[in-house]
Amino acid sequence: MALHFELVTPEKLVRSQDVYQVVVPGTDGDFGVLEGHAPFMSTVRDGSIQIYATAGAVPEILPVQGGFAEVNEKGLTILAEKAG
Repeated sequence: MALHFELVTPEKLVRSQDVYQVVVPGTDGDFGVLEGHAPFMSTVRDGSIQIYATAGAVPEILPVQGGFAEVNEKGLTILAEKAG
């Protein structure tokens, strides 16, 4: 099973893919999201998202600036002020 992940900015859809795990720089600390995670919302601080395509993979790092993250039954969506 995979986690559906979307990264969106006001300008465009930056990323939409199925991944193993995403680690997000939340305002209250970094948090990891796997498939099946409980529903959750958080603000996002300036930092980097770590995207793991598979278990044990080297993460892809994407810088982000501000925004919100929502985890629901459909997956993880990050609405970032800026990304990349």
